[in-house]
Amino acid sequence: MQARNSRMRKAGVFLALLCAMALQVAARNNEILGEVRLLPENGAAKTAGVWVDGKYVGYLNELKGSKKLLLLPGEHEISVREAGYESVEQTISVEPHVAQTLRISLAKDPRAQYPTVSAEVKLAIDPDRAAVFVDDQFAGHAHEFGGAGRAMLLSPGKHRIKITLPGYQSFDTEIEVRANQKYDIKTQLPKGHEGD
Repeated sequence: MQARNSRMRKAGVFLALLCAMALQVAARNNEILGEVRLLPENGAAKTAGVWVDGKYVGYLNELKGSKKLLLLPGEHEISVREAGYESVEQTISVEPHVAQTLRISLAKDPRAQYPTVSAEVKLAIDPDRAAVFVDDQFAGHAHEFGGAGRAMLLSPGKHRIKITLPGYQSFDTEIEVRANQKYDIKTQLPKGHEGD
């Protein structure tokens, strides 16, 4: 009797492991995932950053095709942010094999303040779709702050700048800027651990 119970326990453990492996394979093959489509309803939403469960996943307009947003079934917190606009936060319930569309429209943030005396910081970041954070606040994407006539305006003083993109190592630096000065930050994000 003990030998039979032992065999049944081993068979149960084997079956549980087999089921767990099947679930992992199914998730990798997108067989149990649900799709979330983000539809921008105004210009600010197109370039807004998107976070899922607190993790930055990219900017809204790039999350389609091979970069479409596929999530495991269950509840997820979606956050869409753009500097100078009020954030959109929404909890969604994802179901396997179901695509759902969220319409995103961002409104100007009446509390947004812009410095009257500023320094100009230009960014040359590769890849230029990386998210830029200034003092832990989302500022935009690197391509918005580089090239002819484009720069980030910062108030004089110390600022922490973090540049991050999923699938790449983050870049983090602290700079001290003076009024009416120009600064350049150039870097290439190495592939590796995902950014925060």
